[in-house]
Amino acid sequence: MLSNIGIYHYLTLALILFITGLCGVVLSKNVIKILISIEFMLAAVNINFTTFGLYCKNLAFDGYIFALFYIAIGAVELAIGLYIFYAMYREKQTSDIEDYGDV
Repeated sequence: MLSNIGIYHYLTLALILFITGLCGVVLSKNVIKILISIEFMLAAVNINFTTFGLYCKNLAFDGYIFALFYIAIGAVELAIGLYIFYAMYREKQTSDIEDYGDV
């Protein structure tokens, strides 16, 4: 079993990933970059779920089950987001988010 000090390494990694994804969503103007940033945020949440599932004895496998559920949600979110982007790209022929304001 890992020591309790190791939990902070995982949580720090998750925090860095989440902040990177949040900055990408807020600052990016490209739709594909925004979708990738959302996936970074989902990866950070998955790291948190598995970390707490590993270190909290009363959760048993709940952290891992939530992580698998979140991976499925992330895959569906990405598929729907890419389809919406494809439909919008066919109409405007650009991936800049500012050009889609009047759609």
